[in-house]
Amino acid sequence: MSDDARPRLIIASHNRGKIREFQAVLGNHWQVCPQAELGVGDVEETGSTFVENALIKARHACAQTRCAALADDSGLVVPALGGAPGLRSARYSGGDDAANNALLLENMATLEAADRAAFYVAVLVLLKHSDDPTPLIAEGRWHGHIATAPRGAGGFGYDPLFVAEGYEQHAAELSAEEKNRVSHRALAVQQLLTQLAA
Repeated sequence: MSDDARPRLIIASHNRGKIREFQAVLGNHWQVCPQAELGVGDVEETGSTFVENALIKARHACAQTRCAALADDSGLVVPALGGAPGLRSARYSGGDDAANNALLLENMATLEAADRAAFYVAVLVLLKHSDDPTPLIAEGRWHGHIATAPRGAGGFGYDPLFVAEGYEQHAAELSAEEKNRVSHRALAVQQLLTQLAA
C-alpha cells in the first residue's frame, strides 16, 4: 500500500521508543507521523488517570494538526508501592531512565517474592478530531515482576528491570519484534485494531 493511500495518524508523543513501536505495529494501516514533525509541543498532563492523560494529549494533537491523533499514556505499576511509579513513571526520579530504575530498586530493596509483582499498563486513545465525542479507548497490561538488578540494553523505561510472566529474560533483553508482539502497548494496539475493524 502506498503512503498516499493510508490516512495520516499523528502520534501525540515525543518518546522515540514509543514512536518506533507504533510505527512498527501501525505502519501498515496509517502514515504514522510523530507530532514533533508538525511542530506540536507537549501539553500539561493534568489528569489523575492514564485515560484522562491520554485524552488530553490526543485532543491537543488533533486541535493543533486537524488530523486524527493517537495518544498513549502508560507506566509501570507496583502494587506493593501503592501503585507507584504509576502516572509518574517517566518522571519518577526527576532524572532519566537510569535514575528512575535506580530509585525503583532503592524503594523495593526490602521487598521479596510476591511483593515484587508489577505490571506495565498502556492506555491508547484515538480521536478522529479534537471534538470527537466517541474516542476509541484501548488498554493493555503486561504482568511480571521487578528483578533485583538491571539486565539488557534494549527497550526503554523500566525494561532493564521488568521480567514478564513466562520469561526469564528481562524486557530489555527481548528483541523489538518479540516485545512488539507481547507488550502492554502491543496488547492495547491489538484491542484498538479490533475496535476499528468492528
